[in-house]
Amino acid sequence: PPPPRPTRTRTSGAPATLPRSVMAAISDASRHLEVEFGDIHEQNLEQLKKLNLAIFPVRYNQKFYKNMLNTPNEFTQFAYWNGFVVGAICCRLEPPSGPGPKKLYIMTIGVLAAYRRRNIGRALLEKVLENIKEYPEDIVQVYLHVQTNNDSALDFYKAFGFEITETIQNYYKRIEPPDCHVLSKAVTSKGAGSNPDPAII
Repeated sequence: PPPPRPTRTRTSGAPATLPRSVMAAISDASRHLEVEFGDIHEQNLEQLKKLNLAIFPVRYNQKFYKNMLNTPNEFTQFAYWNGFVVGAICCRLEPPSGPGPKKLYIMTIGVLAAYRRRNIGRALLEKVLENIKEYPEDIVQVYLHVQTNNDSALDFYKAFGFEITETIQNYYKRIEPPDCHVLSKAVTSKGAGSNPDPAII
């Protein structure tokens, strides 16, 4: 009689019988990158300009960078991985100074193409939202504009509690569609209520 066929034994890898949800979790964990954060300031501004040129299809003017430099460091952050800048978030405070409640506008949030889908954008947004909680002035809202057909960005921000509060026709000049949604999220900072209207004092 022919010899018995050898039995194959699985020696590595995940069992084929693992549920899809578990396999997805393993896959997500392998994609996740732990990043460190750093302030954006005048001394490393050129690094931000190069990053933006690599990420975004538009060239930002000097007003953009001036607004960013006038914003507290808590709300303009680099993301570093292994010592290299791989992403950034840039916001501006409105109004930049004076009494009364303020809003935080997200001007840009971007990650280099090779590092996307690694939870870096999520980490940048979480960092800013956490910093708002400790900020000594009264910030009541975070908002931004998103192109109406950018479903992935809309889903991303909605997962953080942002809601569409307005739609603006013909907001963009050189891209199609030109319309955008305004997404907003109510927040509470450490300084909530600390800047009363001076007319009431």
